[in-house]
Amino acid sequence: MKLSSVFMEDRKRDIYFALITLAISMLVFFIPTGFESPYPAGSSQWAKARIIQTNNDMVKTIGPSKHGSQQLEIEIVSGSFKGRRVAATNNLLGKKELDKFFSPGDFAFVVLDLDADRNDVAYVNVIDHYRLDATALLFAAFVFVLVGFAGWIGFKALVSFVCSAALIIKVLLPLMLAGWNPVMVTLGIVSLLTFVIIFLVAGFTRKGLVSFAGSMGGVIATTLLSILFTNLFKIHGAVRPFAENLLYMGFDYISLPQLFMAGIFLASSGAVMDLSMDISAALGELVRKHPQITRRELVRSGFNVGRHVVGTMTTTLLLAYTGGYTALMMTFIAQGVPMANIINMIYVSAELIHTMVGSFGLILVAPITAIVGGYIYTLPGRVSIQETDE
Repeated sequence: MKLSSVFMEDRKRDIYFALITLAISMLVFFIPTGFESPYPAGSSQWAKARIIQTNNDMVKTIGPSKHGSQQLEIEIVSGSFKGRRVAATNNLLGKKELDKFFSPGDFAFVVLDLDADRNDVAYVNVIDHYRLDATALLFAAFVFVLVGFAGWIGFKALVSFVCSAALIIKVLLPLMLAGWNPVMVTLGIVSLLTFVIIFLVAGFTRKGLVSFAGSMGGVIATTLLSILFTNLFKIHGAVRPFAENLLYMGFDYISLPQLFMAGIFLASSGAVMDLSMDISAALGELVRKHPQITRRELVRSGFNVGRHVVGTMTTTLLLAYTGGYTALMMTFIAQGVPMANIINMIYVSAELIHTMVGSFGLILVAPITAIVGGYIYTLPGRVSIQETDE
């Protein structure tokens, strides 16, 4: 078979896989989860509204917080009631994380409760500042930069992004709410995502196979370590925002510790895939340049590459996780809490587990990928041109 024919077959298979994955992902977004709004269809609708006028006479400022209520006049600028001006109330609880404060000219995300005939607005619930336009702009810029820079590989990465969002939002989360074991269902979804993402980006090649094997080894290791250390540290799982709320919403059958464990290897799975792909690609390029390299030398080279990449990736996880708890640490330090007390606090211990277990997974994925790559890349047969020239 000619090399050009082989390349065309690989390319065609690659295109089909990407398009089929994209189509299935888009369909998944329309699958009902069973947790849709309890209100009858058509009894309410969301809309974008412009703040025309505000009355702050009922607002009291106490320290850094605002209490009371804001009286608003708003104009609905989207939906079936576009152009309608209505009055609304913005209640302030004195908590900055929950409150929103509007000025004339702002745009708000509102929910319109309709009357019995559904012909008029009975009540307006002002939810928050309107951010959907900014979100769409940010996503469009992301798509433009990704596809513009990486071309076809960038498009496949975008497909994997959409697929990940679809599976997490429409499959993983509803299954956990339905009572499925959080650890097992998350492991299954992560395994599926790992397969889709890696073979979308690398194609059905040796590079993809090596990366997939290394990633799964790292994910399984991280899963086992998360179970071990969550129990060892006695983390109850309610340390995550809104986790305890689930218990009071009727989902008391959900195991919060298992939910915490699942979050650990779900969060680190992306970094695990990155590392395994880096090592697999490096080994593939080495084999292409030096076809006579021995299996032992290739494994040794994989270990060397892995050591350098792990050195920066573990710090990346530390910085990523620490960024979310900067204010928490600042609060403890400002109060003069001793370091031993800080480390022993459940919130800090939870983040230590998150960071250290995720880093363990990264460390382990490097030798696994190197060993698997040393074996697969030195098997008799061709190394697909798609692995290096795309």
